[in-house]
Amino acid sequence: IMQTLKGVRHLMTSATMKQAVSEFNMPVPWGEIRGKVWGPDHGRPILCLHGWADNCGTFNTLIPLLPKEWKYVAVDMAGHGLSSHRPPGVFYSFPAYVADIRRVIGALQWKRFSIIGHSMGGNVAGMFSALYPEMVESVVLLDSYGFLPTDAKELHTVIRQGLEGMLEFEKKKDEKKEKVYTYENALMRLLAANPSLSEQSAHILLERGLAQVEGGVVFTRDFRINLKNVVRDTLPSLHYFTIITGLLHNLSNSPDRAEEGFEKMFSEPQQKTLTSTLLQGYKDQSGMVVNVPGDHHVHLNTPETVAQIVTDFLQEEAPSHSTSEVLHLAHLNTCGAAHGNVILLNLPII
Repeated sequence: IMQTLKGVRHLMTSATMKQAVSEFNMPVPWGEIRGKVWGPDHGRPILCLHGWADNCGTFNTLIPLLPKEWKYVAVDMAGHGLSSHRPPGVFYSFPAYVADIRRVIGALQWKRFSIIGHSMGGNVAGMFSALYPEMVESVVLLDSYGFLPTDAKELHTVIRQGLEGMLEFEKKKDEKKEKVYTYENALMRLLAANPSLSEQSAHILLERGLAQVEGGVVFTRDFRINLKNVVRDTLPSLHYFTIITGLLHNLSNSPDRAEEGFEKMFSEPQQKTLTSTLLQGYKDQSGMVVNVPGDHHVHLNTPETVAQIVTDFLQEEAPSHSTSEVLHLAHLNTCGAAHGNVILLNLPII
């Protein structure tokens, strides 16, 4: 098994319960994938994927509230946290992240597992589940649509922007010096860029998001993650929807949508048409929708808001190992400060 676990320490939860946390380290052709591990070696396997520009610390407050007998592996995706940056000239894309996850699963020797993915990590989870449905038991998507569709008429513009952005970055890379911050200034920058983060949550993300250098600290993430993703897709194939079954259930006390959070990223009419079509596709296949209070980082800021929902769903949909066993996709979308929603979808084995 291509992994080493080191640096075992204990994490105190709000309930003052201790839970062992170990470091995950796996070699890849360009360096290493790092992460954290909670739970016993033979516990039910759960892979945790963080959002864009975050790191695996985003699950530090949620995992201690989930069942202790399960095994959780949260990874820093390439270019994030303590994981290696991709080689020069290489783009960051969802298919590349899916390949990384496939490497991790191979190293862990997991045959079947569940995924909890936040934001970008949820989109990677959606693509992975569509490509490897026989490997996935359940998926919980935190503030994510499971896919990131682009209007077909905009594909050429977006791809060109991504290509030109990379070329411009490569021209100026040697001219720009890496900016060194004090810890306090780095904290202020992170909070300014992520208004959905509480200050405590920002401190958690900075544990793996900063590196000490002479004169202060630098951010560990690769600047290239800010460039446009050049590998795009239009709305997912109807095949993704036709294999989905389940029950629709809305637990919201209010139908209002908040103005902040992930939904705000898709505020243009064309974008809203794409996301509405995507969500309707889930609902047409009887997906379950559960509204919850929170914002884009609710799972990190106030994990008790979603912990029981996640636990109940994963426990209820635990694999039965029968011939009629189904895969389950849960979509937890916390769009803004007022209400978000949880969409529970089932995918039968192919």
